[in-house]
Amino acid sequence: MSLQGKAAIITGGGRGIGFESARLLAEQGVNIVVVDPGGARDGSPEDSSPADDAVKVLESMGVKALAVKESVADFDTAGEIVRLCVDQFGSCDILINSAGLLRERMVWNMSEAEWSGVVNVHLNGTFNMSRHAAGYMREQKFGRIITMGSDAWRGTIGQANYGAAKGGIYSLTRALARELGKYGVTANTICPTAATRLTLDQRVKDGFRKRLEAGLITEARYNEVVNMPQPEYIAPLVAYLVSEDAANVNGQCFRAEGTRVSVMAEPYEKAAIFKANGSEKFSHDELADLIPRILLADYTNPAPAAEDA
Repeated sequence: MSLQGKAAIITGGGRGIGFESARLLAEQGVNIVVVDPGGARDGSPEDSSPADDAVKVLESMGVKALAVKESVADFDTAGEIVRLCVDQFGSCDILINSAGLLRERMVWNMSEAEWSGVVNVHLNGTFNMSRHAAGYMREQKFGRIITMGSDAWRGTIGQANYGAAKGGIYSLTRALARELGKYGVTANTICPTAATRLTLDQRVKDGFRKRLEAGLITEARYNEVVNMPQPEYIAPLVAYLVSEDAANVNGQCFRAEGTRVSVMAEPYEKAAIFKANGSEKFSHDELADLIPRILLADYTNPAPAAEDA
């Protein structure tokens, strides 16, 4: 099935992965609502209008495009965006949730505003857009929802807000897949590694240079970061997942970096202990023996206590 004439909403579509995805979908004839209020890496206002700039590029490619400069963190605004897509383009077929911001802080210094600001855009914004799009997709018996995760959901330092939001997005996506799949709607997560304003602005580069000079990271690690692949490497995976070729790919989490694509394992129980007598509780001493010896036999503490902390 061709994507010609399909309608997509791409949040964070003015720059980075969102824009590269928009450009690739436009090549296939997809009409696009670009949602991007602009702003710096931490969400603070900027004078530029990336949504307008993106729309000019997309329209020059022969498709219809609309710029929306509102935040997806607002539930009602998200509903208006989806209705705009349906009113202007006749349907809402594709939703790519790539809006985001970063406010780094160690957890003991993180303010409520730094926590909620990141969670509201990443996690709540993904829910808001997906919730409103789901009704249209369910009714038309077709839809593709892509959420942007991050490897940070597996554990991070200095970005507890971001990692928690991305973990929530992965769980939300798995729920969307199960609830919407029978209606011909799929939902998948991509955890990208790419040089965008979030991951590799000048401040990030300067920070890694200082770490290198202080001997905290290796030259190889520094080069790996500053030479991170560009966001256009992520767009082909997005385009594949919204195509008919991926109609049976649902609820999956992919990692993408440069020319490498991988899929995450399904969560599973890897070991268990149990009592033959189902009514008898474990004692503290039994758990202290069995958990390290059986459940955590191959476990290493990722952050053991330091004597000089």
